[in-house]
Amino acid sequence: MKASLQLKIGQQLTMTPQLQQAIRLLQLSTLDLQAEIQEALESNPMLEVEEADNQPTTSPSEHTDQHDSIASADLDGNPSSDDFANNSSDNNTEASLEEHLSADTIPNTGTDELPADSPWEESYQTSAGVSSSSGSMDDDFDHDGRNSTTDNLQDHILWQLNLIPMSPTDTEIAMALIDGLSDDGYLSVSLEDILESLDTELEVEEDEVLAVLHRLQQFEPAGVFAQDLQDCLLLQLRQLPDTTPWLEEAKVVIGQHIALLGSKDYAQVMRKTKLSEDNLKDVLRLIQELTPRPGELIISEQSEYVIPDVLVRKVKGEWRVDLNPDIAPKLRVNADYASLVKRADNSPDNSYLKDNLQEARWFIKSLLSRNDTLLKVANKIVEYQEDFFEIGEEGMKPLVLHDIAEAVEMHESTISRVTTQKFMHTPRGIFELKYFFSSHVSTDSGGECSSTAIRAMIKKLIAEESLKKPLSDNKIATILGDKGIQVARRTVAKYREAMMIPPSNERKRLL
Repeated sequence: MKASLQLKIGQQLTMTPQLQQAIRLLQLSTLDLQAEIQEALESNPMLEVEEADNQPTTSPSEHTDQHDSIASADLDGNPSSDDFANNSSDNNTEASLEEHLSADTIPNTGTDELPADSPWEESYQTSAGVSSSSGSMDDDFDHDGRNSTTDNLQDHILWQLNLIPMSPTDTEIAMALIDGLSDDGYLSVSLEDILESLDTELEVEEDEVLAVLHRLQQFEPAGVFAQDLQDCLLLQLRQLPDTTPWLEEAKVVIGQHIALLGSKDYAQVMRKTKLSEDNLKDVLRLIQELTPRPGELIISEQSEYVIPDVLVRKVKGEWRVDLNPDIAPKLRVNADYASLVKRADNSPDNSYLKDNLQEARWFIKSLLSRNDTLLKVANKIVEYQEDFFEIGEEGMKPLVLHDIAEAVEMHESTISRVTTQKFMHTPRGIFELKYFFSSHVSTDSGGECSSTAIRAMIKKLIAEESLKKPLSDNKIATILGDKGIQVARRTVAKYREAMMIPPSNERKRLL
């Protein structure tokens, strides 16, 4: 075999840096896009935010001061009249503040005569004196423990523990019990394990641990430090006023017949407690007011807010789709810096300006392309799912990515990027764009029904069912079949479990 060189002509698709940037921006969520824009503003001096009044804004880079001085000066190099007006207003504001915050309001501490590195105590002797006097009154006062905010259940219990007097031994026992507290509010360890974890030098007995546990069980939230569900509910009932209606009957039901109550055997409960059906309903109403997981009342979860990308509203009988103007600021190229670029100059400074100018134009173009694609896809989704906006989830039509891709003449991968982590604000709530895509189920008439619509029908049937005789999955499938929608029982069970709805035997209620 002989080695040789050959020339071939061919075509190959290559992703340019501009296309890569456009694809990357397209799949970013709103929060990620805002962070990307902020990073671009800080790194590229050619980019600036376009204000509503079309006035140049400050650039976040180190060139901001120079740009502001150019923008605020006239051709002669003198400050503009607007600057004099702003300075005069600032002076008036400072004068009013000085007049309001007079010497009668704030005492003169003499800080003007002290050097900048002087200690705080020398400047504010009065505050230091108050602090020292309060410390001398009670050296053991826990300011942080009594004034700090609680982030979890353990912190909330510790805050209450600081408010009651306890011996050092009882405090050690209480700390061991708090360490064994779960997030639900239950004691996750046994008393024997608590006793073994304590220091042997304390010579603590099990009765002492039990006594401290009883004290901690009086803390808020009610039912905390319970060892099981029955204990938790009884603790909450014991903290209710004695005048509470049906209190004693509720204690009997929970203390002696909680297993029958869990299996929904209300007939046995009525027979053993000798309560009528109406009286048992009153008892169950009281029990339903209790909290099976008291720790969840204290655990603070950080709320996650969703910023919609598009807004949908009905205007003159037609559904209109608009981009949310608050998700991203409008950007433009800084005209002052762009004018400094010289075409024939190859110096490092000029090359730096040229590169940043080109990157700024690419970034703005990618943002515009992202907005156009998002708006185009959202319009097609609203147009296709108009029945959903009119009548609700039951009007949802089956829709896949391929349908929208053909309508907007784009690839399915592009539609997938556009609909991921993008949200739509509608009169019926905020939904992710992917929510409007669902599989289809055939009907007797030869049409198709969306799986989302079937879930809505199942949810509606369960909401309207009899509490004493809930609908089984087989019965729901039969009802849907009568409406022309052929769904198997296992499909109904799958949709029901996806909506976190328990089976019929667990949905049985007396109330």
